[in-house]
Amino acid sequence: MDPIIEGGDGGLEIRDPIERRRVVLETDRAVSPTEVDPSALRVPVGSAVRVAAREIVLPRFVDLFVRDASGDAIADANSLQYRALPAEEYVVEVNAPVKVYLTVDSALELVVGPGGIRLAFPESTPVTVGARSYHHRPSATITTTTDPADLRTAISSLSSALKTTGPERSYPTLRGHPPLVELGERLSVPDEIARPETGVRMAVPSTVEALFAAAPLAYYLGAELVAGEEPRLLTDAGLDYDLTSAGSLESTVRRVLERVFFLDCLLRTEGYAGVDLSERAAVADAVDLEFDRLYDEPLAEQLAAYLSVPYDEIAEQIPTWSLVACFSPDPEGIEALPFVVDELATVRVVEPDPIPPSDLRERMVADYLDAENGIHFTRGRGTENPPFESVVALPESNAVEQVWFGPGLPWNASKGVPDAYRNGLGREPNAGPIDITVVRNDSAMDEESTAAADAYRSGIDLPFDVHVETDLSTSELRRALAADADFLHYVGHIDPGGFRCRDGLLDAESLDAVGVDAFLLNGCRSYEQGVALVERGAIGGVVTLSEVINSGAVDVGRTIARLLNRGFPLRAALALARSGHALGGHYLVVGDGTIDVAQNSNGAPIACELERTTDGAIELIAHTFLPSEGGMGTVTYPFLPSNDRHHLAPGASGSFQLRETETRQFFDRFAPPAIVDGNLLFKNVVDQLNDQGP
Repeated sequence: MDPIIEGGDGGLEIRDPIERRRVVLETDRAVSPTEVDPSALRVPVGSAVRVAAREIVLPRFVDLFVRDASGDAIADANSLQYRALPAEEYVVEVNAPVKVYLTVDSALELVVGPGGIRLAFPESTPVTVGARSYHHRPSATITTTTDPADLRTAISSLSSALKTTGPERSYPTLRGHPPLVELGERLSVPDEIARPETGVRMAVPSTVEALFAAAPLAYYLGAELVAGEEPRLLTDAGLDYDLTSAGSLESTVRRVLERVFFLDCLLRTEGYAGVDLSERAAVADAVDLEFDRLYDEPLAEQLAAYLSVPYDEIAEQIPTWSLVACFSPDPEGIEALPFVVDELATVRVVEPDPIPPSDLRERMVADYLDAENGIHFTRGRGTENPPFESVVALPESNAVEQVWFGPGLPWNASKGVPDAYRNGLGREPNAGPIDITVVRNDSAMDEESTAAADAYRSGIDLPFDVHVETDLSTSELRRALAADADFLHYVGHIDPGGFRCRDGLLDAESLDAVGVDAFLLNGCRSYEQGVALVERGAIGGVVTLSEVINSGAVDVGRTIARLLNRGFPLRAALALARSGHALGGHYLVVGDGTIDVAQNSNGAPIACELERTTDGAIELIAHTFLPSEGGMGTVTYPFLPSNDRHHLAPGASGSFQLRETETRQFFDRFAPPAIVDGNLLFKNVVDQLNDQGP
């Protein structure tokens, strides 16, 4: 379903009913939009209208570029406060939660101020407004057996989704969702699935470990997987690169993917929609590449040039990888592979050892002691221990998050459930408010339910419908879980038999269907109930691995609610909550961790680390995360006085020296969470920084 564009007294409202996103364009007068054929625009949009206005204002700060008729960016909203442009045809590109283009043939003033971004014309002027959803879905389904030759063909075909084989494929919007894969009795690749002819091949052994590890790089390069005991990266132009040069196939493929992707991001700055990247300036002395010449070379030539650049020379500038996907050596994992490849995750095939029960209890007791100085009640009966023997420890990773597709529960990682991703593909359009249900099934836990509801109601970029349900019966909770809702925040006891209700237990496995998209089950050992919700229709949620102390659960629940309200997806919200609380490791995401509840209208979600310098200034490090609609290759622009370039997300987007007044203005305007001395803060940030002294 394409975006909906509606007019009114205050201007235009643009809504994406699938991704649940909203953009407001304020105008100087009431507007009555006239529909326009989207194909008439020179830019790709799903919906388009024409209005007449003298002034258009974006009340939120977003990436905005003014392009001339040739597509060159001649002004932006990041590096200036005022620009007057002569009468000409312009395309204004707005990188908001819904992609928006404004086409106008007129003189134009671009003004950036405290009230947002203003576009002004000399008189009432026709403006064509087009919008495009970031939503994408697979075009077809491949059927394969577990035979290695068939798996090779299926994985090679994932790159059919690429919309370009040039460096612009480093943009998430130009990669496309790979086709789905399902297991069957014979190999079947639909005719419409065709791998691009790139002249690139990857020779890898015929094992699940090798084939799965090679999948993300094969997808990104449009490479054909061929059998070979000696792992090699080959091109028709003569490149022959050892895919074990970094010690193993898995580690070498990861480093090649990171290097090629990163240098693609730098090379694309030479193209139509290029923007200045801080990373390109940072590696200018270390990377001896002729970007202007290389941009027009074929992929094979670009690849050879990239691999001549030592990895260690650029490693510090490569963005933090968003996801590492760990699989057990089971060919059935092929059904989940397209979803992690879509995120450009790196892939590991591992057989992790279970954490010994005594070690796990020791970790949990230590966490409880760190979190509390006394005995407090938990959110379960506490008479039965969790299945310690099924908790596994994955290899360490520097990625934002790891996800585990295999038996057992991962410690400090997400649990992948293939059903969750398929549920997300079937998400029904909904143009109404964001529907959030807070369930409090124990009166002693009122503090969290009240704080959570207040946090969700404070959203300003989307209309929210928040309702609190208390002391539900099993039938009432069954209805709440079956109802169509964007998010459910459960506060209460969870026992081995299910959710504790006033008249007994409700086991999620007894539900026929679940209408809730995402959830937080903040009760003891809620993992099994969360998996059951995903298997019956939910997309993703946050659950607990063990018993949780009530006071600690209140803190974690309140923190996650605040982060979700600021546009952090589940996975990123939990990553921050873990870092800020001793009990964070007892929580994990089940299902698709990219789902979110609210939008971040200023671009990628951001958390700021603050520290006083010896000269009294404030050092701010901006840590960006990927928004739900984004992916690796997303760019972000911290709206800070000393910033003049875009940065790749996720990761640290530079260090900035600010005066106290500048810092206060930044937090008043954008209200990001802050990290001060290891503590996660949401308000009065500068005051609390001052309390700690230099």
